[in-house]
Amino acid sequence: MAARLPDLAGNGRIASGLLVNLLASICIVFINKWIYVHYGFPNMTLTLIHFVVTWLGLYVCQKMDIFSPKSLRPTKIVLLALSFCGFVVFTNLSLQNNTIGTYQLAKAMTTPVIIIIQTLYYKKTFSSKIKMTLIPITLGVILNSYYDVKFNLLGMVFAALGVLVTSLYQVWVGVKQHELQVNSMQLLYYQAPMSSAFLLLLVPFFEPPSGEGGVLGPWSVSAMVMVLLSGVIAFLVNLSIYWIIGNTSPVTYNMFGHFKFCITLLGGYVLFQDPLSLHQGLGILCTLLGILAYTHFKLAEQEEGKSRLVQRP
Repeated sequence: MAARLPDLAGNGRIASGLLVNLLASICIVFINKWIYVHYGFPNMTLTLIHFVVTWLGLYVCQKMDIFSPKSLRPTKIVLLALSFCGFVVFTNLSLQNNTIGTYQLAKAMTTPVIIIIQTLYYKKTFSSKIKMTLIPITLGVILNSYYDVKFNLLGMVFAALGVLVTSLYQVWVGVKQHELQVNSMQLLYYQAPMSSAFLLLLVPFFEPPSGEGGVLGPWSVSAMVMVLLSGVIAFLVNLSIYWIIGNTSPVTYNMFGHFKFCITLLGGYVLFQDPLSLHQGLGILCTLLGILAYTHFKLAEQEEGKSRLVQRP
């Protein structure tokens, strides 16, 4: 009984982290949509502001002794910071050059690519049951995107690069936490300002710095309030992403990402009366069944692993 209490406490913390990420991620999707539609605020600049606010939030946290910064050499996290910038740039270019369906279909490929990277380069093994759960999940995303998929060469290139860099970024988030023996706050505290600096150099190539639609343009007070609110929620999203990957795995986070995608679609249907076709409904059901199967098999494997440790003399 005593041995079960730490397990329950650990599972409770993971469930709490997933819940925070779920609520924050859904909120930020709708807030960002409002900002883009009603104010036309530039996309990459908003991401830059998100990371600046994240760093400021972490700075306040460490001043309040919520965590203690750990000294890290910049060379140890420069690839992580660069991969984040690449993930932002290529996913934005993919969305710009593809339809929503193609964009979502490409994002679904992140999970199998992560499994391939971890298998080939980090010698991590996945059971056949876990691999099989990718089938209904991918099928579900295809059903959601089927009538919106229109391939073009440039869009395919950006989509492929986006998937590869995003996969590397998510794998490295987990790897660096274990390699450097840091928690999510300590790693993000160093990565956030470095990524902000890289993004600051990239933004002028993709978005106007001044004038109409530029970050230095004439924005209303309400626009600035919404952008700041978006930054605060992004702080929760970024922190919970690092925490989830550090305490579970990149694959688990991606599975949870598919679940959030389904919830967001349903939220758009319920809150904004967005159209939801029969194919999308079937796709959501298929994806959710795949996620439930993954969760069941993953928990069963963890219980089996704990049983083996207990039985060892």
